[in-house]
Amino acid sequence: MRDTLDRRIIRELQRNARASTSTIAARLEVARSTVHERIARMEKDGTISGYSVILSRTPGEETVQILMFLEIRQQDTRKILQRLSGYPEIQACYSINGEYDLFLSAEAPRIEDLDILVDEIGEIPGVTRTNTSVVFGRKFDRRQEDTAERIERQIRNLADANTP
Repeated sequence: MRDTLDRRIIRELQRNARASTSTIAARLEVARSTVHERIARMEKDGTISGYSVILSRTPGEETVQILMFLEIRQQDTRKILQRLSGYPEIQACYSINGEYDLFLSAEAPRIEDLDILVDEIGEIPGVTRTNTSVVFGRKFDRRQEDTAERIERQIRNLADANTP
């Protein structure tokens, strides 16, 4: 990031990545074209590497979570990952060492939805074996807190680097 304006734009995007450039420009009291050009530059130089959605956890909208290990044929890895990325229920997919090759975390409103998901994943060509566990409860979850802390740290480091 070049300056304070870049940091302010990033902060606005972190607040709401779907905000229009006009909305951000109005909030920051700068021209819309300036915001547009700055965002385009930061996307191009890799400062902004993507946008994400954080789903709320409303008590009335509980989900069921599974953890799933997959053993796969290595030559099919790319095709399998492409198929897995198409399932919105899959929250995370990790490449791991050991007995299995991939580790998935998936969530859905009903256990029946996950039962169908598990069956479909098991039928993907190249998936040779799976092992699935249902999560009974979350004792703690630091992911969102850790992400927020990492973003704050990055902003502070960039601010320090740009301070003469």
